[in-house]
Amino acid sequence: MATKFQTESRHYVLIIALLLALYASYLLVAPYIGAIVLAFVLSLLCFPVHQYIERKIPGKPNLVASLSCLLLVVVILVPASLVFIAIVQQGIVFTKQSYHWLSTGGAEQLMQHGAVQRTLDYVNQISPAGEISGESIVKQLTEFSSGFGKELLNFSTQLVGDITGLIFGFVLMLFILFFLLRDHEKIVNSLHWIIPLSRSQEEALLSEAKTVARSAVIGSFLTAIAQGIAGGIAIAIVGLPGLFWGTMMAFASFIPAVGTALIWIPACVYLLLTGDWPWALFLAIWGVVVVGSIDNVLRPLLMQGSSGMSTLLIFLSLIGGIQLFGLIGVIYGPIIFALTIVLIRLYTIEFKDFLAQQDKS
Repeated sequence: MATKFQTESRHYVLIIALLLALYASYLLVAPYIGAIVLAFVLSLLCFPVHQYIERKIPGKPNLVASLSCLLLVVVILVPASLVFIAIVQQGIVFTKQSYHWLSTGGAEQLMQHGAVQRTLDYVNQISPAGEISGESIVKQLTEFSSGFGKELLNFSTQLVGDITGLIFGFVLMLFILFFLLRDHEKIVNSLHWIIPLSRSQEEALLSEAKTVARSAVIGSFLTAIAQGIAGGIAIAIVGLPGLFWGTMMAFASFIPAVGTALIWIPACVYLLLTGDWPWALFLAIWGVVVVGSIDNVLRPLLMQGSSGMSTLLIFLSLIGGIQLFGLIGVIYGPIIFALTIVLIRLYTIEFKDFLAQQDKS
């Protein structure tokens, strides 16, 4: 009896010490958790390509992992850098043009439009706040345009100034990715050995984590890219900077409920008020039919592997993940929800007899 008590005591002490050590280890890597998670997700996305290279060059795991990482750099980093430079340049040009239009009286002429005047009169009648005038709107637009240009310049300057941190984060992500690709089998086998569950339960958890991480990235980011491209094409057709606003539309697609409408609706209003109502109608139809259908069709299609999660759960996981973790929450949220569903499913199987007995009592 005493021996059994001593054994159980040692087990509890060991588990408590292990949990404390794991928590301390988490605190050590917490500043770099973004790079770790990104490397994990990229390893899932790149692993089929890595396996293909491994079949072509067998017996050289270090070389294969290095080639996979190098391919990722060429495919992602180089185009992304060129696009980012073009976006900043186009954004600065657009901001200067907007400020020039505002300062030369373009906004005053727009405020004298009959539809604008009727709208302001109606708003002033029903609004409990103070009276809104065209002059105050022009002043606010001028301040916003000037401030937006400064913020854009400050952002690009800050980004260039923080280039050391960006390079460090990217190199750290590549370093982690190298070992995740090279030692994939060892890592999976170690997890199977450490996790105190049956092999079928471990397979269910690990398989779901892989599936959801892959589908979350593909579903969210590819949908954002597709909406940005589709919206940017329409924006360019109507005569506005397509690359800049298309990119803004891609980022806006992550905003729950509003999404890309945050960009194309104001653009439609601007075109309508400036007299280009055919282009405003075209952009509105394009935004609803083309850009909207991408979000309604493509995102659920790409994320359908998420543990049989309903559209409601996917939506809640995305908005909750973004609210709690920021942009990386589009990965964290679905993974947390999906693993919770799998654990509930395993719980119901493991305690089936007990739950049935409780249900009858």
